[in-house]
Amino acid sequence: MDAVLDDLSGQRWSASVKDEPVPPEKLADQELVLLCQQRSQPHREAFAELIRRYQAYVDKVLYHLAPSWPDRQDLAQEVWIRAYRNLKHLQEPAKFRSWLGRIATNLFYDELRKRKRQQPTLSLDASISRQESEMEWELPSNSPGPHDHLTTCEFYERLHQAVHDLPEVFRQALLLREIQGMAYEEIAEITGVSLGTVKSRIARARARLQSILKPYLNGE
Repeated sequence: MDAVLDDLSGQRWSASVKDEPVPPEKLADQELVLLCQQRSQPHREAFAELIRRYQAYVDKVLYHLAPSWPDRQDLAQEVWIRAYRNLKHLQEPAKFRSWLGRIATNLFYDELRKRKRQQPTLSLDASISRQESEMEWELPSNSPGPHDHLTTCEFYERLHQAVHDLPEVFRQALLLREIQGMAYEEIAEITGVSLGTVKSRIARARARLQSILKPYLNGE
């Protein structure tokens, strides 16, 4: 992510012992944010440490929102550019992670609207191959035969389409909860809505999926 920092500012950064009594890697997240907010532009070393700590988190958010997009790394860099430019406006430094997740989510939906085309936002390949453990669906698997295999594949295809067909706000809340395992409170922070609205959206999304997938879940 050095390229991001280089692109953000061409000026030379320096810090005195007085400005930086302890190395950034030994500071808590909130302290790093406060250090970045002390200047007109974020403290280079402190911001680099935030990138180091949360790059994987940003990548994970974007992966689950856009698994098939080949330019996710470009989006990830844009997330950090936006974070760099707006960090001074963060009112609650302790909520940096949620704020960063909201930037990534909003950037994704901004880009999705720009592309003006429908695109699946959830990949089920990882669940089928068990390369990812975030989502596991309880399906009968006692020595499955060819028919069972086809039924399972059909189920995942139908699930994929059903999730894609959900209203955008329902899909977003469901993915953050089921794929990333976020708490309701954290989802409320990221999406900028009330806790009750988050719970309602997730409940309605689950009910709709259950209704659509009822024949498969009942073994029909």
